[in-house]
Amino acid sequence: MTGNPFPVLEINHLHVKRGNEFDLIIDQFNLHQGEVMAIIGPNGAGKSTLLLSISKLLAPTTGAILFRGTPLDEINDLEYRRNIALVLQDPLLFDTSVYDNISTGLRFRGLSKSEQNERIEDWLSRLKIDHLKNRHASQLSSGQAQRVSLARAMVLRPTLLLLDEPFRALDTPTRKALIEELRILLSETATTTIFITHDQEQALSLGDRVAVILDGRLRQVGSPQSVFAAPIDSDVANFLGVENVLPGQVMDSNQGKITVDVQGIMLEAIGQEKSGKQVLFCLRPEDITIWRTKEVPKSSARNQLPGRVNSISDQGPLLQISIDCGFPLVALITRASVRDLELELGMQVSVAFKASAVHLIPR
Repeated sequence: MTGNPFPVLEINHLHVKRGNEFDLIIDQFNLHQGEVMAIIGPNGAGKSTLLLSISKLLAPTTGAILFRGTPLDEINDLEYRRNIALVLQDPLLFDTSVYDNISTGLRFRGLSKSEQNERIEDWLSRLKIDHLKNRHASQLSSGQAQRVSLARAMVLRPTLLLLDEPFRALDTPTRKALIEELRILLSETATTTIFITHDQEQALSLGDRVAVILDGRLRQVGSPQSVFAAPIDSDVANFLGVENVLPGQVMDSNQGKITVDVQGIMLEAIGQEKSGKQVLFCLRPEDITIWRTKEVPKSSARNQLPGRVNSISDQGPLLQISIDCGFPLVALITRASVRDLELELGMQVSVAFKASAVHLIPR
């Protein structure tokens, strides 16, 4: 199949109905050879419906899914499934040894014993489970079981690998280690992959491109940097954690430098919007710096505002600070910074952020 001019996967005008309403609507989608596509969205957004459709387990109501240029409904089910591999959140291993679990698909394909053994030993080593090959599946930890499930998929050398939230049930250290290893393995093997997740950090770690699905619709596709830095609308911005989304109007635009009126306060941004344009002024909370009012240093940040601390809330390793600047701003800073600043409710502070950190969405 090398040299095929078509994308590995192509979706055109796909509508999938489950019950009385459409669960999924995708106008156009492409996945290219060797690419890892991370598909993100909240629970119930339609991610699993998409994966079932791609797996040929759920028939589209209208539209087409093409595999290397051929519509799925023209491809024999067995032939197609020999080209794909699916890894689920729950490993669903057979009641046998690790070695036998990994060999299952190879046996069905009729590979010789020597070739089976060569491939299995390779993936036992790559996924660091060679010491477990004779262990019964029931004796594995959740992380070990998921490694076996990945080995069982990768040993088949699939044209298309489908991962459905495979790390969701794992503890944090196990999850982080496995994601990093998988990132390297997918790059080394150039395995074309669709990775379903609700976790944005996982999407950033693994995805060459990111697709956002909200409310059953594909809303945005692009590089992780472009999607997270420039969400296409306020719904995507809110899902991605761009918590500062404020209505504004462009007052001046000169060679990419823009002045925006946000509730009577003039702020600077970078972009190409024309004067008079209504926009959404988007700013990620981690791009905001907080200073005690009397200790504001000289800074390259073009936007500096006075404000008052309204709330301080725990967000795991960081603290979320809500600040009234004439409009609400939310910042994320470290616990150490909160201690150093001696922040407390009602305190007068100054906030700063760079014009380049602002993303403007036309309204």
